[in-house]
Amino acid sequence: MIMAIAAVIHLLVALLLAPLLLGVINRTKAVFAGRRGQPLLQLYADLAKLLRKGAVYSGTTTWVFRAGPLVTLAAVTVSLLVVPFAGVRAVGAFPGDFVLFAYLLAVARFFTVIAALDTGSSFEGMGASREVAFSALAEPALLVGLAALARRAGGASLSDCYEAVRLFDFGPNGGLPLLLIGAAFFVVFLAENARIPFDDPNTHLELTMIHEVMVLDHGGPDLAFVQYAAALKLWVLGALVVGILLPLRTGFVALDFGFGLAAMAVLAVATGCVESTKARVRLTGVPQLLVAATVLAGVGFGLTLR
Repeated sequence: MIMAIAAVIHLLVALLLAPLLLGVINRTKAVFAGRRGQPLLQLYADLAKLLRKGAVYSGTTTWVFRAGPLVTLAAVTVSLLVVPFAGVRAVGAFPGDFVLFAYLLAVARFFTVIAALDTGSSFEGMGASREVAFSALAEPALLVGLAALARRAGGASLSDCYEAVRLFDFGPNGGLPLLLIGAAFFVVFLAENARIPFDDPNTHLELTMIHEVMVLDHGGPDLAFVQYAAALKLWVLGALVVGILLPLRTGFVALDFGFGLAAMAVLAVATGCVESTKARVRLTGVPQLLVAATVLAGVGFGLTLR
């Protein structure tokens, strides 16, 4: 009963605190730049402002453009139901749920892309093309890493996989394999969330944008749904990363949950540090990073076969 309540609490906390991660990232970047930076709760204010506005639609768009933000938000929200957190099993955990998880992220990406293509804009089409190309390279790293965790845990559920992960696990299937898988997931985390060094979320140059250029025509509530979905995706993939790299298990649900929240904050700070100390790589260099992540996950999978 306690674990079931904790799983529901995680769902509610994720829905509430996901935008705060972006605030932590931006404040970290501001510290590196010697600025005060925007408030931690800035995204909440932006979402509230956008929800109060109206939406303007081009005459060239169809229902696909209107459905894009809604379906994207719905898919990412449903993915929260199968993601464990801080040793707490997911609300909707079942054998093989990691396959559903990957497909839900793919559905969210697909509707974002087709909504961009529905506008008929060459810039948004360019961003959609880059998004699909880079995602096709990021998905193998994610799936191979999840397969390695499933092989290690002997189960096909994300909750089973992460229950078998322990901090300071130096066994034959721990230590190095988990470190490699965690590194691969961190690369996927940055790529899937359009963060530096893969994309610059703050740029305003259409020729260099990937994710942001796909949502240029969205406004009002639609843009709020897009931004909130992006925050939830940051939380979902971040939970996978911290579940491997910072998996504290004390046996006390409240303590483990608190440590999990602290680990998410550490991940947000680390993301801000990466964005403040690294430059965006050339577009031709992005495939190399993603292939390297797949190789890391593949080596980690190979080590679990010993």
